Amino acid sequence: MRELKVSIPGLELAALSWGEPDAQPLVMLHGWLDNAASFALLAPHLAGRFHVIALDLPGHGHSRHLPEGTVYQHVDYARAVLAAVDALALPRFHLLGHSLGAGVATMVAIAAPERIRGLALVEGLGPLGDDGSRTLDRFREAMAVKAHGGNRPLRVFPSIDDAARARALASGLDASLARHIVERGLREVAGGYSWRSDPRLSRPTAIRLAETQVMALLLGLAAPTSLLLARPHAPYLEPEAMQVRIDCVADIRVTHMDGGHHLHLERPADVASWLHTAL
Repeated sequence: MRELKVSIPGLELAALSWGEPDAQPLVMLHGWLDNAASFALLAPHLAGRFHVIALDLPGHGHSRHLPEGTVYQHVDYARAVLAAVDALALPRFHLLGHSLGAGVATMVAIAAPERIRGLALVEGLGPLGDDGSRTLDRFREAMAVKAHGGNRPLRVFPSIDDAARARALASGLDASLARHIVERGLREVAGGYSWRSDPRLSRPTAIRLAETQVMALLLGLAAPTSLLLARPHAPYLEPEAMQVRIDCVADIRVTHMDGGHHLHLERPADVASWLHTAL
C-alpha cells in the first residue's frame, strides 16, 4: 500500500494505491464519511491484476476540505474525480464506487463514457434523489445552518479503539472492520483523537436532484455496469425504487450478496471474485 498526493485545480487530494503502476488502472471511490482505507481489505485481492487507486474524496480522509462558503455536492465530487484522473494521466480506467462513491462513480461514467472501461457499483446506483416529500423542509433546514456550522466543538476520543467503537455503533459495522476507516479518519488533538473529515459533510443538503432527473442521467449511462447489493437491503435502498433505476440502464448486471452495507469490508474475497467477473 502506497500513499499518493494528487493536485487538482484549487485542491489537493490524497489517495492509497496497490499493485503495479503499469497494470490496468482501477479507481475506487468510498462512501460518505469513509475514506480510501475502506478498501484496505479488498484492494490486495485485486492488486495482481489492477493498479488500484483509492481516492479520498474532498473533505474526507487526508484530502483537503473545500473552501468556506462552498458545499459538498455529487456533481462537484464527480468534477474532482475527473480532475484527479487527469492529474494521474489515466485516459481510460475501470471505476468502482461504494455508497456515496457509487453515486459519484455513476456520474463520472455518465460525464465521460469514453474513459470508462467498466463500472462496478456496491450499494448504490446514481446520486441521492428527491421525490419531493421533504424538499421544502430540507431546504429550510439547510439554509438555517450558519456558514460556520455554529462552531460546535468536535468530539474527542481517548483512543482509536473508542473511536472505532463509536463508529461501529453508528454504522452497524463491526469495530474491528470499522478501525480500517477510523484510523485514517482521525487526527491527534489535545486529549486524544478527533475526526479529520470536514464537519460540513454532516450538514443537510439544500437541493437534491429530482428522481426524474436522476433517471434521465441513468438513461445516458453507457458503460458496462455491474451492481452489487447487500441482502437484506439498507433502508435507503428500497428494492422497488432501485429497480426503477436499474431499468434505466441498458447494460447492467445485478448481483445480491448476504451481508451489510460495507460488503467490501465484511466479505472482501467474495467481493473481489465478483469484481474479477464484473470488470
